[in-house]
Amino acid sequence: MKKAPTTIKDIARILNISTSTVSRALNGQADINPTTKKEVLALVEKLEYEPNHIALSLKQRKTHIVGVIIPETENQFYAKTISGIQEIATEYGYNVMICQSHESHEIEKNSVQMLVSSQVDGLIVALSTETKNYEHFAKIYQKEFPIVFFDRICEAFDTPKIIADNYDGSLKATEHLIDVGCKRIAHIAGPQNLFDCHQRLKGYLAALKKHHLPIDEDLIIYSNFRKENVREYTSTLLDLPTPPDAIMAINDATAIEMMHIIKERKFKIPDDIAIIGFNNDYVSGYVDPPLTSIEFQALEIGRQAASMLMKELANESFSTGKKLVKSQLIIRKSSLKKH
Repeated sequence: MKKAPTTIKDIARILNISTSTVSRALNGQADINPTTKKEVLALVEKLEYEPNHIALSLKQRKTHIVGVIIPETENQFYAKTISGIQEIATEYGYNVMICQSHESHEIEKNSVQMLVSSQVDGLIVALSTETKNYEHFAKIYQKEFPIVFFDRICEAFDTPKIIADNYDGSLKATEHLIDVGCKRIAHIAGPQNLFDCHQRLKGYLAALKKHHLPIDEDLIIYSNFRKENVREYTSTLLDLPTPPDAIMAINDATAIEMMHIIKERKFKIPDDIAIIGFNNDYVSGYVDPPLTSIEFQALEIGRQAASMLMKELANESFSTGKKLVKSQLIIRKSSLKKH
């Protein structure tokens, strides 16, 4: 027969002390006799006592689990943010439950419902491409459920938001292309309901205006993140009467695929068409030519998002509004056009 697990009551009975004294010893509280504490800890080790986390969570009304919803783990940016989130959560004694929306509003909505029903203590969320209705967040926000948005944020609620400085990154990238002599710069803008994509477009347009270059709507592609569409809109750009002399892709994976298509069409990179990506994925430095990219501090974004949630859960602080994490332009041969 399986032996019943040791309980706090068993330890208290053996040492002839109260259960509250055992609890204080286990929690490291100072208001306990050092000798008693030593006896409790020695017996706990001898009897291989394991705390009942379910009972403890019911008592504290905490599970010490946080839910994280991201579009996909395949994207290296989100993979890195997850590492940052888990690092901080572990420091605070929390576990992480991760869901992928796969860019689906419906899956995201179901994930929120599932995580909240599982009694996670808070959520860290990057929105899906399809999300334009925020009712699933409104329901829990009204109940003061802790939420931190990052990267793809929701501006409808007064919650903490951690974002990469997409505006500045896009501005820097566009100005770099202008500095090397590009005048017809295409921009793969992405869905404009997403804050990060909207900010990138603003940075691109601001750079063109600053340098007195015309805005050509034919050079702005409002794409989604689906890989199967890359060839279609790349061909659209290359088939223009005057093709672009530079392209800013929506991310590095897209930029690399566009490079293959551009080469198939016998254009030279960067002499005919310079190209820049976003995220500075590991592979970007090893393609031919190496890809210029905007690097976002994904690990730091994850850390800061988790830190904000942890501090709120510990009742240390609650900050709202946006916190920007600076981006950096990593220049490689794909954008170094001769002029």
